[in-house]
Order: sequence, then C-alpha cells, then structure tokens
Amino acid sequence: LQVDLWQPSSPFHIIEGTVTDVRVSQNTTRSLLPYLQQANIPYTILIPDLQKAIENQTGLRSYRNRRSLSEYNYEVYHSLEEIQDWMHHLNRTHSDLVHMFSVGKSYEGRPLYVLKLGKRSRPYKKAVWIDCGIHAREWIGPAFCQWFVKEALQTYQTDPAMRKMLTQLYFYIMPVFNVDGYHFSWTNDRFWRKTRSKNTRFHCHGVDANRNWKVKWCDEGASFHPCDDTYCGPFPESEPEVKAVAHFLRKHRKQIKAYLSFHAYAQMLLYPYSYKYATIPNFNCVESAAYNAVNALQSAYGVRYRYGPASSTLYVSSGSSMDWAYKNGIPYAFAFELRDTGHFGFLLPETLIKPTCTETMLAVKNITLHLLKKCH
Repeated sequence: LQVDLWQPSSPFHIIEGTVTDVRVSQNTTRSLLPYLQQANIPYTILIPDLQKAIENQTGLRSYRNRRSLSEYNYEVYHSLEEIQDWMHHLNRTHSDLVHMFSVGKSYEGRPLYVLKLGKRSRPYKKAVWIDCGIHAREWIGPAFCQWFVKEALQTYQTDPAMRKMLTQLYFYIMPVFNVDGYHFSWTNDRFWRKTRSKNTRFHCHGVDANRNWKVKWCDEGASFHPCDDTYCGPFPESEPEVKAVAHFLRKHRKQIKAYLSFHAYAQMLLYPYSYKYATIPNFNCVESAAYNAVNALQSAYGVRYRYGPASSTLYVSSGSSMDWAYKNGIPYAFAFELRDTGHFGFLLPETLIKPTCTETMLAVKNITLHLLKKCH
C-alpha cells in the first residue's frame, strides 16, 4: 500500500514508537483504515478533507482583501506577489524607518528582497537578521515576518521597548527566503518544501535550503538523493538563494549579533548545535535568552515552547543556516518552530495567524532586548 508521506520527509524516518503523519486519497483511505485496524495500529484522522482545507487557504475568496495595501490584512496568508508589492509599498511610505534592497536572484530569476528596518540614528549599529520561509510550505513563517514589520512600524512611537530596539539596532528582515518554492506552494503543490533548481540526472527539482550551508554539509540528517526532501544539493551553497544570503551575512558578520530563522511546526525554540551533540561556548547567555523568550511567549496564551540545542531537542541535521550563522561569528543564532504540534501541521488555519504572531513577537522582543545587555 503506497501512501504519500506528509511528515516526516521519507519512509526511513518512520520508527516504531513514533507518530507519523500521512496524506492519503479518499480511495486509499477506504483500504487503509481496515488495514490499520487489523494491524492494531492506533490512528487519528486530523483533517478529514485535506483538499478542501488547502482550497480555503489558496482560494480567491479574499483576493481583494489581500491586494489592498492601505488596508493590508496581516491575518491571512499572502502570495509572493502580494508580499513583494507590500514590501515596495512600505519602502515608499515609510522611508524614515524602512529601506528595501535585494541580496541577489533566485534560481528562477526572482529578486531576493530584504527590508532594513531601523532609525538611521548613527552610522554604525549592531543588527539582527530575521528570515522566514526557507521551507516553502511553512506559510506561518512569512506571515510572522510581515507581522513583525507591522508591529515595529505601528508601535515605534508608543512602545519604549520597540523605540529602543529600532534606535539601537537595525533589523534585516527577509519575509520569503525560498521565493521560487513559496510561489510553487501557492500554484502547484501546497506541501512543497525545497527550492526549485533542476536536477537533470534524476529529473527531481529542488534542494533543502536548510541543508545546503557550509557547516558539516551533507552529514547526518541530510540526504544525497536529489528526490528526497532533505537533499543537501550537489555542493554547499549550490542554491543561489543560500549563496546570496551567506554572502550578505559574511559581509556584515561584525555588525550582525543575532540570526533568527522561522520555521514550522513543533512549538520549539532551538539553538546550536544542530549537527552534533555538544555545548556551545556561550551556552549560558544563549540558554538564558531562550528561557526568558519562551516564558515571554507563554505569557500571551499559555502556549509552552520546548527549548534547547536543536540536535537533542528536535533531531540531528547538518548544513543548517542556524549552525552556519553561529560558526560564522553570530553569537545568538536561533531557529523557531512555530505552531502547532501536528494537528494542522503546515496547514495552520488563518484564524491562528494572530495568536501565533502575537506570542512570537513577545519572544523576539525578549531576545532582542537581551542582546542589548551585556551577558557574561
């Protein structure tokens, strides 16, 4: 019996005693359920009609809502075109705090836009890098990046903490890292994860942009096979998106003090290392920042995030952006795994965008304010 694996990314990750999500057609369901009952395998139907749930998110029902830049709706998911229009709009209308630029082009030739956010108060300022949407199907990531910018611009005048952040720091925000993959997840396959580069030998598209960094590249937790979801690519930084961001981070490594990457799903706050079980040199400072951040996050709706080194808290993976950032001298490197823990998974409903972003905002502000204090 063949099933289309949703998460984890390949059958080799199915281990006895673990929970596995699968996505099956209606016809398969009729034959699968009796088999599971007969084999005494416990199961739960999470989403009875997955196709309908997908259409609810990508459908045209709120297209006009989404398009209006003056009344931009931050509580719906936006297509790549809409997000880029929104970025251009902010660049024009908030030039005192926002500067938009491109770090390069994607495999399919799309610009890789970044917003530089902050008060031009002095020539040199420390900075925080934030990226969302390395994995195409994790739509709540780009939604959070947009939410962060909205909150920064709306509360700059009234919130002393935000004013301090934007006065003392710059924020480099990349709402959609994997632009080609994200576009493809809107037009062709809602559960697409990788980039869209071509592999002529295997006729498979894409590389996992979070396994393509030059840090223990293609070791444990990554695959050499081009058709796998965790394919590390033919060589480190083979993907133009990864290469462009790595080049920018290298160039600004003395200025950038924190790297924050937003993923889904698991409700975790992770820090290095991903590729090995070992304690980072500045563990006390990073651990204390993570502890305070998850407590701040929990204060909003009572949602508790697990936190710790990625290898022991989630799983071992090599070639990740977070490990690379840390190894390249960025002392605070974190990866957020946003809501939920598997009921909706990558199809987190739009009604949960606001609570997810509200609580995450508290954690990010907490980490940022931690940076501004000296930690020994």
